[in-house]
Amino acid sequence: MQPLSDSTRMQQGPQAMNGEPLRAKVTISNSQGLHMRPMQAFVTLASRFQSTVHVSKQDDQRVDGKSPWGLLSLGAEQGTELTLEVCGPDQKEALDALVEFLKRLIEEDQQEQANGPSG
Repeated sequence: MQPLSDSTRMQQGPQAMNGEPLRAKVTISNSQGLHMRPMQAFVTLASRFQSTVHVSKQDDQRVDGKSPWGLLSLGAEQGTELTLEVCGPDQKEALDALVEFLKRLIEEDQQEQANGPSG
């Protein structure tokens, strides 16, 4: 991989230049945890951004947030605290979108429980 030129760094903006990632902690509180369907949706969302996305678990296991296999290896069940770490030119937008996604996942689970089984 070739190093970025100075002009490329300038185009990424000041946040990317200082190398300081943004972080947020999210506790998985839906009953099914971060299972395959929402995990793939998380990866798809994360891949829309230029920034790097890492997800770590309480025991400091850190994986690529754009890799379904990496996320699967976390085993993020209900009650798992995940730390999202995003770094790059669109890091704020990426972090906001990913945190919001996980919050919606929790809300969807609660709505399913409130509605109960249909039939």
